[in-house]
Amino acid sequence: MLKTLLIVFCSLTLHLKSLAFEQVKQDTIPTILTYKKIDTLDLNLTIYKPADFSTNKKYPAIIFFFGGGWINGNISQFKNQALYFASRGMIAVLCDYRVASRNHTSPFDAVADAKSAIRYLRLNATNLHIDPKRIAAAGGSAGGHLAAAADLTKLEDSSADRTISARPNALVLFNPVFNNGPGEYGYDRIGERYPEISPFHNITKGAAPTIVFFGTKDKLVSVETAKAYQSKMKQNGNRCDLYFYPEQVHGFFNKGEYYLKTLNQADIFLESIGYIRGKPTI
Repeated sequence: MLKTLLIVFCSLTLHLKSLAFEQVKQDTIPTILTYKKIDTLDLNLTIYKPADFSTNKKYPAIIFFFGGGWINGNISQFKNQALYFASRGMIAVLCDYRVASRNHTSPFDAVADAKSAIRYLRLNATNLHIDPKRIAAAGGSAGGHLAAAADLTKLEDSSADRTISARPNALVLFNPVFNNGPGEYGYDRIGERYPEISPFHNITKGAAPTIVFFGTKDKLVSVETAKAYQSKMKQNGNRCDLYFYPEQVHGFFNKGEYYLKTLNQADIFLESIGYIRGKPTI
């Protein structure tokens, strides 16, 4: 009987959170801006602002990169997370970037786009009312790779304005592909150029403070790879919080219980570095 009541209580709690979150979604209307033009292609940012947005303030920002192996995917993957962080007082951004299935491009092009997007936010920080020193990058799988590669690698478009930094100030990574060396995910597509694009192989002192979420049954990125990344980050004096979720597979964070758990933990992390205030509201 007690177990049944507990299950009902937990279900009701999740339902109430869901209702509250639906209200956040209904009250938030995005702005869409083009951050990069390539021939006839426009690459856009979908931007959500806090409900009490004021032009007299500067806000921390978080930009999300969707997953899909640099092959497919779309910005809707992290829409709910973006809406949540907008409700917590951040400017939240969904980034579209080039992928193989739509644009016949490579992972190198995707990284260049990610850097262009972050650079755009920083270059236009005044007009967007963003604090250029508090821009977090987030993403899942290949999107997590883009966020980390933007911080750590030197790969750039030839036309990039390198006087404006494309490095994020913090990272929120959901089962990221962050080692592209031999035997690791992506090496079959990247090959011997992996040192140019692999975050693990470019870790140095001064990397952005990072939080990482992994399922222990992830078949694309191993537990050992994740632990090695954290170890190397710490050896270089960088913060890297690593959370494992038992029996969970790649993409576990997208829905249900683990969507809530990872979002809650990401909130606590961002509060700890001064991007948001107060306890999580989800």
